[in-house]
Amino acid sequence: MNRIKEILKKQGRSQIWLAEQIGKSYVVVTNYCNNKSQPSIPTLKKIAKVLDVDIRELLEPTKNN
Repeated sequence: MNRIKEILKKQGRSQIWLAEQIGKSYVVVTNYCNNKSQPSIPTLKKIAKVLDVDIRELLEPTKNN
């Protein structure tokens, strides 16, 4: 599970904007945002760079500390 949609909303950015920034179609980004599919690690890195966040912020934690 990822938090891309949540971070986009926080930053006031759209899925269309993100799709343009990372060179993916709007449909692909929508699927990422709705957790219907997950981006590859290289794509996740690109998304983190474009959104200026640590890549870990894009992911749901799998373990409680």
